[in-house]
Amino acid sequence: MQIKNIDNKQIWENFLESQPQKTFLHSWNWGEFNQIMGNKVWRLGIYRNKTLVCAAQIIKTKAKRGTFLLCPHGPYLNWQDEQQFKILVDYLKTIAHQEKCSFIRIAPFIERNETNRKFFQKCGFIYSPIHTHAEYTWNLNLKSNEEKLLKNMRKTTRYCIRKAEKEGVKIIQSNNPDDLKYFLKLQKETMLRHRFTPFSHEFLKNELLAFTKDNQVSLFLAEYQKEILASAIIIFWQKISFYHHGASSTKFPKIPASYLLQWEVITEAKKRGCQLHNLWGIAEEDKTNHPWTGITLFKTGFGGFGQKLLQSQDLPLKPGYWLTYVFERIRKKWRGFS
Repeated sequence: MQIKNIDNKQIWENFLESQPQKTFLHSWNWGEFNQIMGNKVWRLGIYRNKTLVCAAQIIKTKAKRGTFLLCPHGPYLNWQDEQQFKILVDYLKTIAHQEKCSFIRIAPFIERNETNRKFFQKCGFIYSPIHTHAEYTWNLNLKSNEEKLLKNMRKTTRYCIRKAEKEGVKIIQSNNPDDLKYFLKLQKETMLRHRFTPFSHEFLKNELLAFTKDNQVSLFLAEYQKEILASAIIIFWQKISFYHHGASSTKFPKIPASYLLQWEVITEAKKRGCQLHNLWGIAEEDKTNHPWTGITLFKTGFGGFGQKLLQSQDLPLKPGYWLTYVFERIRKKWRGFS
């Protein structure tokens, strides 16, 4: 087997299209976005007899807490073939040494179970002290018609959609970066309610620009009485829609604008041929005081099913990693995720 960089977008995207489960965090354009943000990106492929058998998008991440290599919701390989993973990890160790990284972090898009946990443990990995990306996602199968989708929703969710329609809430789609001002205003208010680190204007603008060129993103805005009450940034990639960012206002608490907005996202996804709608992260069932409890109630009301992913895994390479470990543990507790 041979490992090398993939510099052909079509080869990369075609391989990921063959994967039954994936997220846009391994898409070509997510790599493009990270490069725009100034991050080094490696798109690695493992070949067996000239056949691509593994794809791993690696992002060099610089933060106050340390510098590390990140593999977001990947890699994509045969998890029954330990040799493939070992080849990849050995290659990443070399990159990490050259780039002066203190650890490797992998956020795998595989089922959370004992077999997968032991697989990483055997390779020297430990649980990350903090989640990197969504590890418990909520998904909606879009193969049903709209009538059935509505029927499978929670009764109160259907009521909220209809009420928002009746009250005259209008849903607007945009790809204009200037319209991010509405999202940013709502995000600030949402941040105060749910205690999360907000995304910068630069981050959101560059994400929008990276995916716009392939018509893979849309900014949704819910307007009521000339006020924007809710907004969402949706990624459309390989027949899957992703509710990546969301924000809302409580100015009109009796107007359920977010519900109608999400329904419009679902109908737009179906028009684009999507077969799955990924509403991103929710809280674990047993964590009733979780900061995402309200968001979870909202998302699960649309029907669907949960998917628990194996927690992010770290491979420490330098003693400095443990300073990062302690810092992230403290931050996790402060944010209420412990």
